[in-house]
Amino acid sequence: MKKSYCPIDTFINVIKGKRKGTIILHLAQSEKRYGELSALLPDISDRMLSKQLKELEVDGIIYRTVFPEIPPKVIYSLTKMGREIHPTLKTMFKSGILFEKWIDENLLLNH
Repeated sequence: MKKSYCPIDTFINVIKGKRKGTIILHLAQSEKRYGELSALLPDISDRMLSKQLKELEVDGIIYRTVFPEIPPKVIYSLTKMGREIHPTLKTMFKSGILFEKWIDENLLLNH
């Protein structure tokens, strides 16, 4: 994680990326295994999901816990920082719904 000129930019730089916000929202509900996350995000490739999870781990947003089993069991969960930013992402999600509704209404008006 690198600081930006503006704290808003720092926040956006950490959470931007293919489905990072969605990953955080899912992990706020409960810890998940990789396969569970993959099933919840069918529009993202395994390679991209792995990349996003690694970046979120490096940035201190999620934990990756590996259990010494065969095959290895890996669980993803939110760190304290991940839990702290969750309300902001939840608000962004709700705002996105408002924008999508506005877009849909305006598309209907313009046709």
